[in-house]
Amino acid sequence: MEATALRAYLVDDEPLATERLERLLAAFPIVEIAGSAADPSRAVEFLNSPDAAEIDVLFLDIEMPGMNGFELLSRLTRQPFVIFTTAYDQHALRAFEANTIDYLLKPIEADPLQRALNKLGKLRPVTKPEWQQNPELPAMLRELAASLQLKQTGHPHRIASRIGERISFLSLDDVTHFIAQDKLTYAVVNGRSHCVDQTIVELEHRLDPAKFLRIHRGALVNVDWVHEVNSWFAGKVVLTLKDAAHTQLTVARDRVRSVKERLGI
Repeated sequence: MEATALRAYLVDDEPLATERLERLLAAFPIVEIAGSAADPSRAVEFLNSPDAAEIDVLFLDIEMPGMNGFELLSRLTRQPFVIFTTAYDQHALRAFEANTIDYLLKPIEADPLQRALNKLGKLRPVTKPEWQQNPELPAMLRELAASLQLKQTGHPHRIASRIGERISFLSLDDVTHFIAQDKLTYAVVNGRSHCVDQTIVELEHRLDPAKFLRIHRGALVNVDWVHEVNSWFAGKVVLTLKDAAHTQLTVARDRVRSVKERLGI
């Protein structure tokens, strides 16, 4: 007998992350994507509607503007199974505390996704588990949401990078700069490039602005690693870093004034 499809709904404020997950899920015939939302408020509206009655699993980003993943869950009248997606490992334990099926660390890869779907598949037929009937669940989710909101007043101290099955966590203190190349973004540590699943624009908004400075469309520099500022012909400005290679980064013309002001020169 052919297995019934798992109906999935995706919530992530980053369209590129959603597109990546949709491509990966397309390789699993058992999964049917019932819809997606970049706006958490719209996701709540849909998930509380009769149209969402048959949703089996919710792929849910944790950190989103306006409403984090835990707050979203606290507003649902019916709790689907949840697979959290996050770029930051510090949320992993909270994900398990909330009794999710699994969590996937961004950038999401095919093998961890398959393991999460296999884990969910073993629970077929998908029925409401005991934890979802706990009358204290809404209060617990609100507490988790409030805890995350408090932590969001700060900025991350490290960032995840995945190569195949290996996930490494990079201390942002050690990242000299982020650079965009060939439609990918890399964090550079000790001269080595580590791929991260976020754009320069996204990083600019997520990272501490007192520490990371946008110097042109495709680069963010850690100001603690700036060694020299050199002005060349026609107003061209080049930053030299303190790394072993004395990396030089050119500042875009339209950012020269703001960079000089930020560096106090």
